[in-house]
Amino acid sequence: MEDFSDLLEQLYFTGSHNAKSALIIDYLERTPDPDRGWAIAAMAGSLRFDFFKRNAVKQLMLERIDPVLFDMSYDYVGEMSETVAHLWPAQKPPGPAGLPSLSDIVTQFAEAKRTEVKPLLANYLDIMTAAQRWALIKLGTRGLRIGVSARTMKHILARFGDTDVAEIETLWHGVSPPYTELLAWLEGKADKPDISQEVTFHPVMLSHPVEEKTLETLDPDEWQIEHKFDGIRVQLVSTVNGKALFSRTGDDISASFPDLLDSVSEHCVLDGELLIMHKDKVDTFNQLQQRLNKKKPPKKLIESLPAGLMVYDLITEQEESLTQLTLAERHQRLADFIQRSASERLHLSVPLPARNRDDLQQLYAAASDDTAVEGLMLKRKDSQYVAGRPKGLWYKWKRQPKLADAVIMYAQRGHGKRSSFYSDFTFGAWQEDTLLPIGKAYSGFTDEELKKLDNWVRRHTVGRFGPVREVAKELVVEVAFDAVHPSGRHKSGIALRFPRFHRIRWDKPANEADTLENLKALIDS
Repeated sequence: MEDFSDLLEQLYFTGSHNAKSALIIDYLERTPDPDRGWAIAAMAGSLRFDFFKRNAVKQLMLERIDPVLFDMSYDYVGEMSETVAHLWPAQKPPGPAGLPSLSDIVTQFAEAKRTEVKPLLANYLDIMTAAQRWALIKLGTRGLRIGVSARTMKHILARFGDTDVAEIETLWHGVSPPYTELLAWLEGKADKPDISQEVTFHPVMLSHPVEEKTLETLDPDEWQIEHKFDGIRVQLVSTVNGKALFSRTGDDISASFPDLLDSVSEHCVLDGELLIMHKDKVDTFNQLQQRLNKKKPPKKLIESLPAGLMVYDLITEQEESLTQLTLAERHQRLADFIQRSASERLHLSVPLPARNRDDLQQLYAAASDDTAVEGLMLKRKDSQYVAGRPKGLWYKWKRQPKLADAVIMYAQRGHGKRSSFYSDFTFGAWQEDTLLPIGKAYSGFTDEELKKLDNWVRRHTVGRFGPVREVAKELVVEVAFDAVHPSGRHKSGIALRFPRFHRIRWDKPANEADTLENLKALIDS
């Protein structure tokens, strides 16, 4: 555990990607199994369980220190794990053998009964240094933020084993922590892991935002134009060994959508958009959200909000990989597949006709007015299915966001590198002479604008509620968002889809901000 803690601390204070890679490779070379495999899982976000919840950590802290002191410290630091790590009143040094290994830590918490978790955690926090406490809390709550993603880790493993990252991508979802077989193969000590019996995720092909200069030179005859539906990108895998539904990042979300999986019997791998569909009618993203993350959705919810798949691509059919075929060839195979399929939940994403750039602009305008889609996809007809984000093959042309002027009401410090700045903002719209909150945002501004916003919050604070600062209702921000939905959870009665800052209106009086009535008029029918 000491070595893992040291690694995390070094990674946290290292900015260069190459330097981070060198640190991790050095750790892999000198660390035995299974510790290094669990470290990979922690950094790549592939640990499949939480050791403990953040609230359990907080409750243990409050049993040992004055709550007011904790709140003040948390407010100052802006990050709970770091606050507890430094504020925890250490009781005793570790025993002569030191701390247990990372593998032992993982095993103990994984096997601990619910009543045993907090005493076990408290004991380790007692004998650890501040850096080790931080590492344990981050590990246990799956909250590492050290600038290493799953994609980064795959590249590091490819470099470690002197192999192509595509090999790692293919194997990644067929192997599991602590990755002993994978690491042995990368070191040349064993055969390549056999994942033929696993129901695995296939790395997806992604797009780039289209630029104006691309649109100006684009020949529509060479491109397949499709709607970009407003759901979540998923991959449906159906094999002789079982079925699964994966998110675009490879998370297994099968349990939330059993109705979709039950409707597919053919062996295939489908790439598409998960939507709520009433026969051929696409419902709003707001309806889909009600089913996301429901591990055991009740029958009534499944019946009222049926899941459907708008299928974009056919990756495999009857164990045959189609990735080397062109998009035009794959789409014809997909159309034939959907026609043969007995599933009423699979829907073909139909290409849109465009003879010239004027037609393309008209398709974009129509898509921007369609509440079921969020723009267009432009895909080269001769493109193969390539994992990752290859250049020049697929583009997304998202509709222009909706805009509204809102007034900042509350601010809170951010996390990680933003923990010293007020960077999370709640904003509202007017209902007569009262401001009602309509959303929260923490993106869309530059680092320089963040400094100005932070300074403004500190000079205009009028109330404090724990870590939250109420500010004078004076600053207007132009907020961009994708859609407005009715919401019974918010006092304003609405919820914004993906709100973010578009402009800070230092010049605009607060009484000229938008009204709630204007925003409700934008609600998708």
